[in-house]
Amino acid sequence: MAQTFAFPLTLNHVLETGLARAGAHRIHGADGTSRSYPEFAARVARFGAALAGMGLRPGAVIGMLDFDTPAYLEAFFAVPMSGAVLHTINLRLSPEQLVYTINHAEDDVLIVNRALAPLLAAVWDELRPGMQLVFLGEGDTGGLPDGIDFEDWLAAGDPAHVFPDLPEDSEATLFYTTGTTGLPKGVHFTQRQLVLHTFALAAVFGSAPHGSFGPSDVYLPLTPMFHVHAWGLPYLATMLGVTQVYPGRFQPDVTLGLLRTHGVTFTHCVPTILQMLMQEAGEDRTALQGLKMIIGGSALPQTLARAAMDRGVDIFTGYGMSETGPVLTLALLTPEELARPVEEQVTRRVLTGRTIPFVSIRVVTPEMEDVPHDGKTAGEVVVRAPWLTADYLKNAEASEDLWAGGWLHTGDIAVMHADGMLQITDRLKDVIKTGGEWVSSLALEDMLRPHPSVRDVAVVAVPDAKWGERPLAVVVPSEGGLDVAALKAELQKHVDKGDLPRFGIPERFEAIDDLPKTSVGKIDKKVLRARFAA
Repeated sequence: MAQTFAFPLTLNHVLETGLARAGAHRIHGADGTSRSYPEFAARVARFGAALAGMGLRPGAVIGMLDFDTPAYLEAFFAVPMSGAVLHTINLRLSPEQLVYTINHAEDDVLIVNRALAPLLAAVWDELRPGMQLVFLGEGDTGGLPDGIDFEDWLAAGDPAHVFPDLPEDSEATLFYTTGTTGLPKGVHFTQRQLVLHTFALAAVFGSAPHGSFGPSDVYLPLTPMFHVHAWGLPYLATMLGVTQVYPGRFQPDVTLGLLRTHGVTFTHCVPTILQMLMQEAGEDRTALQGLKMIIGGSALPQTLARAAMDRGVDIFTGYGMSETGPVLTLALLTPEELARPVEEQVTRRVLTGRTIPFVSIRVVTPEMEDVPHDGKTAGEVVVRAPWLTADYLKNAEASEDLWAGGWLHTGDIAVMHADGMLQITDRLKDVIKTGGEWVSSLALEDMLRPHPSVRDVAVVAVPDAKWGERPLAVVVPSEGGLDVAALKAELQKHVDKGDLPRFGIPERFEAIDDLPKTSVGKIDKKVLRARFAA
């Protein structure tokens, strides 16, 4: 009988693979730090030794409140490899949500960037007692109790520390949804799930005809590391052993400087961040040239995608959510699509994309029946993949709704094209039902956004006595103000072409200085609905 042995899918193998492949590549920070991969691995080991020396309970929760720094990357590995759970704390939460998430997660240790200490100090008396504090960076502790300095803590650790052998289903990470409705919900992932997600990304990017990510790339994350592991890309970058650059607190001028200095070739962000970078670059048309960029978090307008492509950015969308760990689809084009004119490419690059390996997606009716893949019939997106959160932490009722029928319900409305390209048309909670018919808020926004009098726009449903709901367009006007007649005329063109039903034209247009955003940069439509409901 052949002898068998267990080889768990754990993060130490991701790190070991990166060490073997990295060569002279380094990991840089915005503060000027620069370390080789062996130096990085030694710091991860010291980190693990420091955690072991704290005498924590099995499965202890380590909260991390930091910007995108090399220390965060060290925590991505050291904490789960120690058998603890890394709670990546959203630094943009309201004080009430900050208190709730830390207490609900039952954090044992908080690792805090000193620049963010005032956030915690303001609510310290409401947090669970007994947490140990470790401080990163320079400055004072913002009124918090005394704690340990992170660098002193690591310096005392053993660089040859041996991490324990762990099962692949050991809990690795925890973070919270942004709480757009009700309290934030905790999603959590095992080491096996993180490794499989990393493998799937490696497979799709390794064979991509464009937008590839490989050993010669230079990586910089612009998605916050507290948000779904920065979409899992730091794990992939480390496994590939590529040069990595961590920008710290996002500042457009600093980020552009890092892109130039290090020759960054691969990044990812929400549309708002791309707009800020392009604005900062100004007339310098080469500042972003050669950059491969995934856009997620909210819809990518065609006008923004074309403007980025005109600056030499290889731009395409990605889709996922906190509960999905996150990546489900990428709008990578086929060689045949890449041969088409740029105008045709743009229409494909802004779609939701095709599934990455190991992902099964269906678009279904409320009765869980599949809709036709005709690019027209809409339904809810439900999904299965080996890295989806098993449930919401300590929330059985929401977990049951999430996994109703054995598929994870995304709450997104979409159509599926015959070639397997998914196209999100709205959020289930944002779709407008007027006179018994659905109108897509995203489609209306796409029609209005190219107009010269519109700088930004969001469309929401507001109550209507006759039709139940009607669309309302909230516009950030360009210089010159809001020209309602011109915008209605623009939409009428789409009615005439058959792209929009007549009842889809909003009767109300409201001007606003800036659109409210959630903590991860999405337009916060619940704020707009509450503001303009009357």
